[in-house]
Amino acid sequence: MAKLNVSIAVGDYDRTRPLADGSVVIDGVKPRFLLLPPEEMFFRAFRHAEFDVCELSLSSFAVRTARGDNPYVGIPVFPSRAFRHTSIVVRRDRGIQTPQDLRGRRIGTPEYQLSACVWARGILQDEYGVEPADITWVRGGMEDPGRIEKISLNLPPALRLESAPADRTLSGMLAAGELDGIIGPRVPSCFGNREANVGWLFKDTLQAASQYFQRTGIFPIMHVIGVRRTLVERHPWLPATLLKAFDTAKKQALAQLADTSAAKVTLPFVEEQLVAARELLGEDFWSYGFTAANRKVLDTFLGYHHAQGLSGRRVSPEELFHPGALELYKI
Repeated sequence: MAKLNVSIAVGDYDRTRPLADGSVVIDGVKPRFLLLPPEEMFFRAFRHAEFDVCELSLSSFAVRTARGDNPYVGIPVFPSRAFRHTSIVVRRDRGIQTPQDLRGRRIGTPEYQLSACVWARGILQDEYGVEPADITWVRGGMEDPGRIEKISLNLPPALRLESAPADRTLSGMLAAGELDGIIGPRVPSCFGNREANVGWLFKDTLQAASQYFQRTGIFPIMHVIGVRRTLVERHPWLPATLLKAFDTAKKQALAQLADTSAAKVTLPFVEEQLVAARELLGEDFWSYGFTAANRKVLDTFLGYHHAQGLSGRRVSPEELFHPGALELYKI
């Protein structure tokens, strides 16, 4: 029987590489992999739905799901997760010592609806009482001028959102002192520059994130895997098959990471960090599937998303996924 030809766009991660190099086979599928950076994947997917299977921004996915025009249906595979305390960088010469000091400031954001920004604003509000309306937001490209929102938004009228000048970047504006900080998925190129005097808001981001997890049990989800809806309608077996393959690839990556005979990544202290991660987050710290813990994370995010005016209605976690991928078989 001929296999189904499927284009798959994902980031180049240890947890996706076994699929891309063929060491993990997707049952019944002949994949064509494109290993792309997030910005390119998301833009091409939500502008033109170019890929059959694609790693997608959780925020953009929620926007389109709430509107009822999402070209993709999700499977509970989360290729990107991150504690977003490292997403908040500030000028160190502006007297910003605590999150509350962000009130009344001008903060750059690459796109208002980015998942990292949704999480960071939610944490600022829940944990420190800083509302999105307390800040003036300046939207623009982090390193390239002229960036726009990839999908249209209908934001609350009380929100103060400006556009950066057409020829300026957020990183350049922060270095020049025209912004007080930036919240985004990447640190700006001026980060750590002594002249720019830019650093993280949280002096010890690891401690802040660890304490946040201990309080909430939340390891934030950034991205989800989507499958073209029209493809699933023709091949309803595909979502569960993909979930199985992505989960197998992740397990293989973790097994390699735990092999301490020789480091698999170019970074010292990998063994210690792996032990610490499991002690804090649990054995399956990067879990896939529609588990109770993952449902809680998704529900928290979707609550932030709606409260911040990004989704016109409160989306439930179940709405994001194909029913065939909500359960895994057990032996």
